[in-house]
Amino acid sequence: MASLMWYIYDFARRAWFDGFVNAHSREKITEKPKRFRDFPSVNKELCIGCGACTASCPSPNAIILVRNKDDDEGAGITYPVINEGACIRCGFCAEVCPTEPKTLECGENHLIKAEFNIIPSKRQYIVDDYLCIRCKKCKKTCPVEAISIIDDRLVVNQLKCIHCNECVDVCPVNGAMKAVIVDNLQDQKELISFIINYLENFINDQKNDLRNLEKDMILKYEIPVSEVWQQALEIIPDGEIAMEILMNAVNRLKIRIIDWDSEKCKKCQLCIPDCPTGAISFDYDDDTIVRDIDKCLRCSVCYQTCPFSVIKYFLAKFSLDVNEEGNEIIYITVKASNLSNDIMMVD
Repeated sequence: MASLMWYIYDFARRAWFDGFVNAHSREKITEKPKRFRDFPSVNKELCIGCGACTASCPSPNAIILVRNKDDDEGAGITYPVINEGACIRCGFCAEVCPTEPKTLECGENHLIKAEFNIIPSKRQYIVDDYLCIRCKKCKKTCPVEAISIIDDRLVVNQLKCIHCNECVDVCPVNGAMKAVIVDNLQDQKELISFIINYLENFINDQKNDLRNLEKDMILKYEIPVSEVWQQALEIIPDGEIAMEILMNAVNRLKIRIIDWDSEKCKKCQLCIPDCPTGAISFDYDDDTIVRDIDKCLRCSVCYQTCPFSVIKYFLAKFSLDVNEEGNEIIYITVKASNLSNDIMMVD
């Protein structure tokens, strides 16, 4: 009872009554910070009707495109309309809007600035340790210090990376810094498998060149990308992505080639039991030793086992670049391996 009387007394005071009637928010609280994410405002006259805003919106019915009726002054304009009851103020629509100035605005942090980009990237930037020369130019260039050295290796922190592509632009080694596409991974694997098989079959078909290649000499070939381009597009229709995947795969590719001349084989069969996968067998019908290419690991055990140096082992390297005529070319170099100086390539 005493508590109730105290509340009644407190409410009855003139100071409390005046404060209640004249209550207002302090100015500092009502002012919106510059980066406050408000409902998007629409500049109708700037809209080009591309529909990027509606495609990016994660909230159903939050944004729609409408078109005014045509009149005597001209065709009606198309522009987005925001349903504030459904809008979650994520800002995606403002980020993807391609017009300049923006048709949609909702805060300073949505001016498509790279450092504020909240649209998930389809790429991940990674360092190819096989090609990296440790020049550290990417680390020095990165505007957000997303690249660091861990165990003497350059590593990209994916959580800090803003996908600005500056590391790729500054890298002096083609393919050492990669912007790996993380979509359609199965299609990428299929395309990479296709180009590897194509290049290996191409080299295997050069039997006369391989068997006549002298030690310390190099074979050089050039294959226009146009020869494989149609097949590549059948796997990945996006030409830009297909070319990027081909370039990344080819520039770090190294293939080991096994070859031997069956007519010069002594049929000692020493290579058969040493093969770790059973890829080598003796064909009694044809009276010759055969190799199952699908089982073969190209490990060179047979090459090192053969006492007559009939089996040859080669290393092929590749590079995809543009020639003087502006055509994409796959450059190939093949040299005889020299795993042991005691093993001589003789007829």
